[in-house]
Amino acid sequence: MAKRGKTYRDAREKVDRTHEYTPSEAVKLVKELKRAKFDESVEIHVRTGLNVRHADEQLRGTIALPHGLGKEVTIAVFARGDKAKEAEEAGADYVGAEDLAERIQNEGFTDFDIAIATPDMMPVVGRLGRILGPQGKMPNPKVGTVTMDVRKAVEESKAGKVEYRTDRTAIVHLTVGKTSFPDEQLIENYQAVIEELNRAKPSAAKGKYLRSVVMASTQGPGIKVDPSRTRAEMEAATA
Repeated sequence: MAKRGKTYRDAREKVDRTHEYTPSEAVKLVKELKRAKFDESVEIHVRTGLNVRHADEQLRGTIALPHGLGKEVTIAVFARGDKAKEAEEAGADYVGAEDLAERIQNEGFTDFDIAIATPDMMPVVGRLGRILGPQGKMPNPKVGTVTMDVRKAVEESKAGKVEYRTDRTAIVHLTVGKTSFPDEQLIENYQAVIEELNRAKPSAAKGKYLRSVVMASTQGPGIKVDPSRTRAEMEAATA
C-alpha cells in the first residue's frame, strides 16, 4: 500500500489547540508540520484589543524585518523626471506617471506588491483609490510610500520593509519568512514584529492589548504563541 501523505488533519492533531507555545516551540512545530512541496510562507496573526471603529485606536505602520521575507518584492513607482530615474536606479520594477496610472485604471494592472509615489503624483494616483485601496497598495505618507526620497523607499522595500495594519476585526496579519529559514531567523523576525506592535500601541488602547498570536505556514494548522514572551527568554531558548 502506498504511503499516505501528511494531511491537514494529521498535522492539526499534533497541535495542542489550548496551549500557548513559546516562539521557538511554535517555529519548530510550523516547520515540522509543513505539508506542501513548495517553500511555504510563515504567517502570524495577532489579535489586538483595539476598537478599530475609533480613529484614535487605529494601528498602522511599517517594519523592516531583520531577515526579510525570503521573496522578491515587486515595486511600482509613480514619479517624473529625475525622481523616475532615481527609482529605476534603485531597482523599481515599474516606473511611470500618467501612463502607469492609465495602465492600472484601464487594464486592471496590479502585478506589484508595493506602490510608491512622489507627493506631486498624488493627484494622479488618488484616482486609483478604488483599485489600489482594497489591495492595500495605495501609497500613504504615514507609512513612507509617499515621499521625495524615492531611492530610500525602494531600497527599504526591496530589503523586506513591510506594512502592517489592523483589519476590520482588529487583527494584524503579517508574513515573517519562509519555512526554509533557519529557526533563529524566523524567531528574530517574529520578535521584531511583536516589539514594533508594542512600540506602536495607540495611547487610547484600553484593556489587554495583544490578546493572542497564531503562527502558521501557508497550508499548515494554526499554532498559538504566548505573546508575553520577552526577547531575553527567546534568546535563551535559541541559545
